[in-house]
Amino acid sequence: MALNLSSATNARPHHRESFVKRYLDPTDRLGEVLFGLIMVLTFTLGAGVIVQDGEDATRDMLVGILGCNLAWGLIDGGMYVIGSLYERSRKARLLDAVRSTGSDESALAAISKALDDRLEPLTSPDEREQLYWQVLTRLKHVKPHPTLLKKEDLYGALASFWLVFVSAIPAILPFLLWKDRFLALRISNGLLLVMLFLVGWRWARETHSNPWILGPTLVVVGLVLVGIAMALGG
Repeated sequence: MALNLSSATNARPHHRESFVKRYLDPTDRLGEVLFGLIMVLTFTLGAGVIVQDGEDATRDMLVGILGCNLAWGLIDGGMYVIGSLYERSRKARLLDAVRSTGSDESALAAISKALDDRLEPLTSPDEREQLYWQVLTRLKHVKPHPTLLKKEDLYGALASFWLVFVSAIPAILPFLLWKDRFLALRISNGLLLVMLFLVGWRWARETHSNPWILGPTLVVVGLVLVGIAMALGG
């Protein structure tokens, strides 16, 4: 009975974990929201003239925001799948590199090149050398397998799409709640800038940086990127 209770307890956090958190790490989540916010700001920061043209022009702008983030979300989802396949093929590429060498020394050099960037901060040179010999021994008995698409890749792509798309909601919501289009636009831009700050704040927490520096910095960087995009006709 105790074992069953323990198993149930261990399973609960997994069930409570959100779909997005399950398939995207914090950096990916923040990056998707950031891209979505920047895309929306390219519409709303220069939308004073559009709003002045009337309700039809404002509605067209809101449809454009949704359509743009929808398209960007689909693109980001596709890039997530490609990135996942590439990352998972590291083992296959390493195996090819080891098998193409003519000596153990060359094979160890290939393994070191592939793994040093991840292991160097955590291990000593002697520890890595022993580990690389073990990896080489293991790879000599491994058969290559094709890198196939997994359902987790599609779920991660869906999570990426959702974050980009849903980041457009703060821009649209004020226009649904306030009849004054100019007031709604100012509130919309204010919400987007606050969200940029919060993304920077959260990013600082994840990277052990100063949130009071990174938060405002991300707002400034976001506005600069929006200005560049608008200047180039984006």
